[in-house]
Amino acid sequence: MTSNTLIIIAAVIIVIIIVGVIAYYMITRHSARVITTLSSTTVPTTNSTSTSTTSMSTSTTTSTTSSTSTSTTSITTTTSLPPGAIELPYNPSNHTVFLYIAVLNTGPTFNFNGTSNGELHIYIPANWTVIVYYTNEESALPHNFLIVQNDTPVPNSYNVADDGKILLYVGTSPSTYQYSGLSSGQSASGLITLPAGYYWFCCGIAGHAESGMWGVIISSSAVAVPYATGL
Repeated sequence: MTSNTLIIIAAVIIVIIIVGVIAYYMITRHSARVITTLSSTTVPTTNSTSTSTTSMSTSTTTSTTSSTSTSTTSITTTTSLPPGAIELPYNPSNHTVFLYIAVLNTGPTFNFNGTSNGELHIYIPANWTVIVYYTNEESALPHNFLIVQNDTPVPNSYNVADDGKILLYVGTSPSTYQYSGLSSGQSASGLITLPAGYYWFCCGIAGHAESGMWGVIISSSAVAVPYATGL
């Protein structure tokens, strides 16, 4: 191999090296430029705003839920019973309250569930239906059960019809209530829908209500759950 040939080969190698260096330099600059562009567009300003809006929407939903919960708690509080009150059995779907009344053979002779002289108060929502289940457990005397739309604060006549309008007769009839009732161990039932107002329940046999055999029913739109006091 001649010296000229070696010179030519060396020149070609040098040219190849120079071209390779230039090509490497150009590729490196192009790649750096592409990486920089992607980085600047990966999290655009519009996406940042969208994230903020989503956060605000979530906050609003949480606030609404909290408000609803507070309202429900408030309603629940209004239906709580007074101290000493006893909730009565009832059916809210058809606005019916079940009233179990018995003349006991203990306590006062003229009693309802052991109470007398208006001690027992029944509270019901206005325009609900009262279903009365009445039993005479007292052995000596017959008794009946009337609901009266009264005109006087307390019974003050042998005939309770003189004190108001009789609305319901249980264990007797409109023509026999002054002397007829249930004997010991007997039961009877009746029902009535009561608009808002103040009523008595009493025994209609002559003199029994005057002797203490009466109580009170209060029907009111302010009452949410039927209950009794005085027991």
